[in-house]
Amino acid sequence: MLKSKNLFRSVSALAFGIAGVGLLPFVTPTLSAQEEATGDEIVVTADTIVPLSVIGAIPNTQQVSLSPNGDRLALTMNRDGEEVYAVLDLSDKDPQPKIFASAGEFRNAGDRTVGSYRWIGNDHIVFQLVSRENIFGQRGDIGRLVGYNVDTGKAQPLVWRDSGGNASRILYVDNDKGEFLLERTNLGYQSGADQRRPEVVRVDVETGKFERVQRPNLIVNQWFADGKGVVRMGSSYDGDTGEARTLYRSDDSGNFRTVQSVVDESFTGEGITPEVFLEEPDMAIVTSNKDGFKKVYKANLSTMQLGDELFAVDGYDVGGAISNKKDNGIVGYYYQDDRSRIEFTDPFLKTVKQEVLDPTFGKGNAQIISTSEDSKKMVLRVADTNQLGGYYFYDTTNGSFKTIGWTNNRLKNAELNPVRAMRYTASDGAEIEAIVTMPRHRRGEKNLPVMMITHGGPFGPRDSADYDGFGWNQAMAEQGYVVVQPNYRGSGGYGAEWIKMGRNDGFGLRMQDDLNDAIDALAQNGIIDPNRACMMGWSYGGYAAARAAQRDPDRWKCTIAGAGVYDLGLMKRYDTGYLGKFGSNYLAKGAVDLDTVSPAENADGRWAPIAIVQGMRDERVPPEQAHALVGALKSAGKVAGKDFVYLEQPMNTHHLPYTKNRVEWLGTATAWAAKWNPAYIPSDADYADRPKKLDPAAQEMAKRLSISGI
Repeated sequence: MLKSKNLFRSVSALAFGIAGVGLLPFVTPTLSAQEEATGDEIVVTADTIVPLSVIGAIPNTQQVSLSPNGDRLALTMNRDGEEVYAVLDLSDKDPQPKIFASAGEFRNAGDRTVGSYRWIGNDHIVFQLVSRENIFGQRGDIGRLVGYNVDTGKAQPLVWRDSGGNASRILYVDNDKGEFLLERTNLGYQSGADQRRPEVVRVDVETGKFERVQRPNLIVNQWFADGKGVVRMGSSYDGDTGEARTLYRSDDSGNFRTVQSVVDESFTGEGITPEVFLEEPDMAIVTSNKDGFKKVYKANLSTMQLGDELFAVDGYDVGGAISNKKDNGIVGYYYQDDRSRIEFTDPFLKTVKQEVLDPTFGKGNAQIISTSEDSKKMVLRVADTNQLGGYYFYDTTNGSFKTIGWTNNRLKNAELNPVRAMRYTASDGAEIEAIVTMPRHRRGEKNLPVMMITHGGPFGPRDSADYDGFGWNQAMAEQGYVVVQPNYRGSGGYGAEWIKMGRNDGFGLRMQDDLNDAIDALAQNGIIDPNRACMMGWSYGGYAAARAAQRDPDRWKCTIAGAGVYDLGLMKRYDTGYLGKFGSNYLAKGAVDLDTVSPAENADGRWAPIAIVQGMRDERVPPEQAHALVGALKSAGKVAGKDFVYLEQPMNTHHLPYTKNRVEWLGTATAWAAKWNPAYIPSDADYADRPKKLDPAAQEMAKRLSISGI
């Protein structure tokens, strides 16, 4: 397997009971009433306002994976606001979760987190432990694997001896033998160069024994194996020059040679990216954006010549191909327009989708996320755009659906605020897609307040109408705000030119104008009042919120900035070590200089009121960024509690892994907006129907941060 998704395994043409489709009773996996999101199911009506603490909770069920024989499930669950990892045996009459790991136990044992997990055969789960360490003077991730025997309940470290920076990347799995290929750096080599480059070892998951199958190469940073477990490709990247090389051999008897060398100066993903090795000699399924949009092709890896175009989506990039069980072919493609989509090429899976899933759950609402080896059994994630949704087990032999668990046990499949995609024209004529969530309590109302939520990245990520695992749009819409999430220039999925337009205009300039233009477009439609606008965002979204407060204070009543980069020069110096001299140039290209568009370097003058939130364990944006901004605001005479507030979260990272941190973030945003931009004002036609009290989480944060006048 290369870059493709391998959510599905190869399938055979088998019959299934379409006529028998129906929801059958199944025990929803719960740990106990105390260990679920606190409280009973919420019946969502026109009079109900769902609390921030409910929407902000980490999912009760997520990352569900089916064992090869389809008899067991591995899944992530919510226990007391933190993630635990469990197995369900579906052959039991009353399946109960058997926990094999928890986030808390590893955090306390050494600040480690569980990164991912997968089945190796039917009786073992291998999970990844990740910790942030100092590697050659620079902070980086250390990855290790642990094998868990489902039958005995015993766990053991896998290939920890002599392993260096990373020993957790699995290249190939043989479920029948219980073996896998693992890429790792080996400190046992005498040469320092060999110690820093990865080797490949074959691991027996039962015994933990391993043997080397591929020595390090002085050029290669990553290895790739085909569907037979043969290491066929290596890649390298020089963070200082930007050169990315691909080394290839036709079989295990050949020598590796360079077949591609690319310097991606535009940071748009130039070159050919192999996805699946095919049985045909030297042929593979690949992706390339040579025509401006990422498409899927067949290609010869020996010559790196593209062949037939296999799949493309008009106006959008294709995500990639989905490999079959044997990793020697594909069963479909995945992409995203306004929602995440899958286009199956496999006849059986296509029939399941078209004749069972779409009619049962609504077109596009059900996605197959995991299957057994024979594809007779599968796990579905089901949700409309206004639902948090849940997971179902589908047995194609009898057509039965069974509930595995809900994303949120208190909301289940409740319909919340309607979400849709829209397009607007920017002030320079560019067309931009945005996601709009309308407050369900205020249907038909005009000139409403608006909360803009700006996604991170900025180059690559984007927002869609699907639930994203956080639900901030739903949380703010429940408070009475229209929520808009623009996919400003630079956002991913809209082709290489869209990325270039963002980079060429730089941080804080034209990209910032795109955000302003979204407010104007909604105002022209009479949906929102442009004088009642706030912005919130995390990571790059935090930067955009701070830049909005500094650059355009007349446009924004307030902003809420989380985990943002506020001093671009300081961040570039950090990233030069983290990403290399070339890699750190992603920050900005078109700006006059980094200081010009750095909020922390421009703290003087009038700002819109800003709330700043920072996780102290943030591995991507160091807390020094928040400290720089807060210090600059104080030096410029800004007053804490009036002009700005600052919240530090001791346990939070860049990815908000705990319910407590997520609810604090939403509570801070709601309290700050309530002070400067109330959702309901006396001139609103529905003012008399407004909530009589602020959400409890917002009340708590207002008290902690001394936010008065609400």
